[in-house]
Amino acid sequence: MNMNPEQVSNYVTKFIDVLVDYSPKLISAFIILFVGIYAIRLINRIITKVMIKRNLDPTLTRFLSDILIWALRILLFVTVIDKLGIGTSSFVAILGAMGLAVGLSLQGSLSNFAGGMLIIVFKPFKVGDTIESQGVIATVVEIQIFVTKMLTGNNQTVFVPNGALSNGTIINYSMQGERKADLTFSISYDSDIKKTKDILLDVLIKNPKVLKKPAPEVFVKNLTAASIDFAVRPWATNANYGAVVSETLENCKLALDEAGISIQPYTIQK
Repeated sequence: MNMNPEQVSNYVTKFIDVLVDYSPKLISAFIILFVGIYAIRLINRIITKVMIKRNLDPTLTRFLSDILIWALRILLFVTVIDKLGIGTSSFVAILGAMGLAVGLSLQGSLSNFAGGMLIIVFKPFKVGDTIESQGVIATVVEIQIFVTKMLTGNNQTVFVPNGALSNGTIINYSMQGERKADLTFSISYDSDIKKTKDILLDVLIKNPKVLKKPAPEVFVKNLTAASIDFAVRPWATNANYGAVVSETLENCKLALDEAGISIQPYTIQK
């Protein structure tokens, strides 16, 4: 289609008129957008500092901070489109319909969000705790809105959905502050039971990392067809637990070898 210069001039004139008429709204919307982004960051920093000063749980602080940011962003978005002249009532209706559709399609995510809220409220674990759940043993690094970030002993980062965590079994190894190791040593029937018990208990008593209260325990656990099984149960703090298990195994083996007591393969009774 060919346009003569007069038509082109008319289109340009109309475009300029529309641009002039609409530019105040456009400029105002951009100003509100940039000021709003800065204000959200400022408000978030202030609220976070207030919660930290009031000694709120770090997990709860981060969680509430994330919710606050997203709520303010949605409010800013609605304000900007209203300033541009887009009807907010119809937009809110459309947004509600979209929200329902998205909610139905993202039921798992909503379940994870609800799970995160339950974890924050009931606190089965907190940041820094070592837990076992969903087949993972790791230390909690961060509790996010939808997932919990954890770090395993071999330095692997694992993200576990909050819905699965809140609905599943959780073993918290850090909540009590102390842990008891349950080790087994099997000796032959030719060995002296009392002497063996004294040797094993002496190893535990001499280890400074083994707690005196609760007292460590050594007792006959089982009599199998091939061996006498001793239960060796030292208590340790969470920080020393791994070292206590390793040192107990090593030192008990060395002490039994020195006394001429042979260790038999441990057999599990069915």
